[in-house]
Amino acid sequence: MMWRRSITLRLTLLFATASTVVLRVVGSVIGVVVEAHFAEQDLAELSGKLELIRHALAKVRTPAELSALPQQLDDALVGHAGLSVAVVRPDGQRLFATSGADFPAFMLEARALPTDVERLRPVAWERGEHTYSGIAATAVTGIAGLPPFHLAIALDIGHHREFMQVFHKALWLSVAFGILLAGVLGWIAAHWGLAPVRRIAEVAKGISASKLNDRLPLATVPTELLELAESFNDMLSRLEDAFHRLTNFSSDIAHELRAPVSNLMTQTQVALSRARTQDEYRDILSSNLEEYERLARMISDMLFLAKADHGLIVPQREPIDLATEVRELIEFYEPLAEESEVGLALHGAGEIQGDRLMMRRALSNLLSNALRHTPRGGTVAVTLDRIGNGDMRIRVENPGTDIAASHLDHLFDRFYRVDPAREHGGEGAGLGLAITKSIIEAHAGRIAVASTQGNTVFEMVLPIAPRKPEGSAIH
Repeated sequence: MMWRRSITLRLTLLFATASTVVLRVVGSVIGVVVEAHFAEQDLAELSGKLELIRHALAKVRTPAELSALPQQLDDALVGHAGLSVAVVRPDGQRLFATSGADFPAFMLEARALPTDVERLRPVAWERGEHTYSGIAATAVTGIAGLPPFHLAIALDIGHHREFMQVFHKALWLSVAFGILLAGVLGWIAAHWGLAPVRRIAEVAKGISASKLNDRLPLATVPTELLELAESFNDMLSRLEDAFHRLTNFSSDIAHELRAPVSNLMTQTQVALSRARTQDEYRDILSSNLEEYERLARMISDMLFLAKADHGLIVPQREPIDLATEVRELIEFYEPLAEESEVGLALHGAGEIQGDRLMMRRALSNLLSNALRHTPRGGTVAVTLDRIGNGDMRIRVENPGTDIAASHLDHLFDRFYRVDPAREHGGEGAGLGLAITKSIIEAHAGRIAVASTQGNTVFEMVLPIAPRKPEGSAIH
């Protein structure tokens, strides 16, 4: 149904429903209060006339005064239109009755009636087109031994009923108009209140590959939607960063693949340009093999990073003696280190749970990177120790030219090189540090780099026991 898909309509209906309940309750209360007010007015007037008649009867001392009483009452009630009075003797005969006094039989019955005005309860009845409200009571005279007289007093309350009919009609028309107005105002309020949501939708519609820099202005967002707006802006920032990285990654792939492919094509064209000896063909094929190996390594590294991006790298869990792994790598790189006149040192020991081959690859990348950038006579030092929370820390430190702060945040980016002029100097495709970072994060660790005062340090922190990967590195 359409209304289920419209928050504005749902809020309008809820607002209108709440307003309907409130207005109906208020209208009912007002109606009851007005009715009660008229009832109190009528009772007050009836009680006043009752006291007047009782006072007149109380002053009667002789039969002669009793005979003159009807004329006195008639004179006293002049001008009281709509008032009906009946005074009944103890024997049931009427002593006095106003014109048109038509009381129901039960109002004139000789029975025990209250003598206290506070205990009187009005009775309503209809005669034709008229509606009456009346009370009945007893009254005593000043004649000794004479039983109490029976009194019945009534008011024509037709005008009250007419007023209440008009009042109720006007009241419920006002309530209906109030409900309609509340619905309109509810729609306006909901429409205006949901403006930030529509703004989010507009921004979302405008997102494209060429327009990812649009953001919601948080200063104008209501408190209730602030978290949503912040999350939306963060999502756009992540999308923008991911798209830029993907764009740069695609460009870098094309750039990195162009060189070996170009070399292969050139060498092949040269080889085919004329007949060559077997040794010459063997040299060309050997050179081509080096380019193929370079391509294979690059493709393998890119596949590894693609799996890391999708969380598909699941390390095997086995005890790893880090000191043993580092010593074996030092033995492997020792010939290269001797050739470059660079020393290799290991300090400390430690063990973690993880994938031995993956950790060996990460350590190898850091060692080879340190060897390339260590000047002659320097020493690459690997330090293993525990930190305060019990995690294992691995530091790979080498002397050399400081890396500018502007480069530090990008060292773990794919295909990133501090010195672009050296990109074809046999230093790989620029994926080693990115792979190292992915391996450390897959082991729920973190990696950071610092370069100051002629010293560069890569620091890895890994948990002793397996735990869920944190998914982000410390920069």
